[in-house]
Amino acid sequence: LRDNRIELVRASWHELSISVSDVSLSDEGQYTCSLFTMPVKTSKAFLTVLGVPEKPQITGFTSPVMEGERMQLTCKTSGSKPAADIRWFKNDKEVKDVKYLKEEDAVRKTFTVSSTLDFLADRSDDGAVVSCRVDHESLNSTPQIAMQVLEIHYTPLVKIISSNSWPEEGQSIILTCESKGKPVPEPVLWTKDGGELPDPERMVVNGRVLSISFLNKTDNGTYRCEAKNPIGRNSTEYVLIVHDVFNTLLPTTVIPSLTTATVTTNVALTASTTTSATATSIRDPNALAGQTGPDHALIGGIVAVVVFVTLCSIILLGRYLARHKGTYLTNEAKGAEDAPDADTAIINAEGSQVNAEEKKEYFI
Repeated sequence: LRDNRIELVRASWHELSISVSDVSLSDEGQYTCSLFTMPVKTSKAFLTVLGVPEKPQITGFTSPVMEGERMQLTCKTSGSKPAADIRWFKNDKEVKDVKYLKEEDAVRKTFTVSSTLDFLADRSDDGAVVSCRVDHESLNSTPQIAMQVLEIHYTPLVKIISSNSWPEEGQSIILTCESKGKPVPEPVLWTKDGGELPDPERMVVNGRVLSISFLNKTDNGTYRCEAKNPIGRNSTEYVLIVHDVFNTLLPTTVIPSLTTATVTTNVALTASTTTSATATSIRDPNALAGQTGPDHALIGGIVAVVVFVTLCSIILLGRYLARHKGTYLTNEAKGAEDAPDADTAIINAEGSQVNAEEKKEYFI
């Protein structure tokens, strides 16, 4: 071995050691050590030299990229032996769907490895960090990494936020138009029902904020916020409905109105009925909240009283008719009790009317 990079380290009858500095791929091969005895003894060893991959580079990116365009990023490294492994990451999350290509250099017996990442540009990728990592056994678990920050341009994304979810007459409302895009959108444009704002004194626009004071029914309508940038424009709408103050108070007065109805019922009834009305004012726990209806217990009591009075009247009338009917039959039968025949009974009955005042009978 005659090379300035080879140095004799130790020489004795028992050991012969050499060192090779600045190892290159040409140093790979079979090394033989001989002991000149009779016969000559030899020992052989094969030296394998690893090719260290070069630092990877990412190509194919042109800034900026419009949303929806197809992007093809290629990561390439050379000089690896054996072939290196390439992996793609987006914001530290590995991307699996990639293309891998390996080419061998016939002269140096090394490999050139490339990998391509193909995807559609999306606004969510703006500012994302795409990295290409090369792993190889010669790197001692310290991979080589190349990075690229993506810049995606996209049309504005518009959203309206209201400060009052239930606007009433006389109140104020603030509508904020949030617009996000790249490049940054220009100042937004506010319109109402397809035209300009009708009342600039009450409807004040400050940047992306629309303030409306002293709301009334004429403010009802569709408000549109439009934002644009060099890529395009976008808009969104908000339907404003101004509510009456009276309508908003109804839900809060349901329970007091029920209490008032109960008190009025107590006053209208007699002393004997008040107790039952008060007792029936205890609400059924199974009843639905907020529902109103007739007092069924009160109606039942009134019906019972009417039925009772009707029955008493029928009984009194029956007794009266029974008394008068008995008196008539008794008077007609006087004088006929002792008659031998029918003719005599009739004559006695007619004659008895003369002394009617003397023969009157009374039922007690």
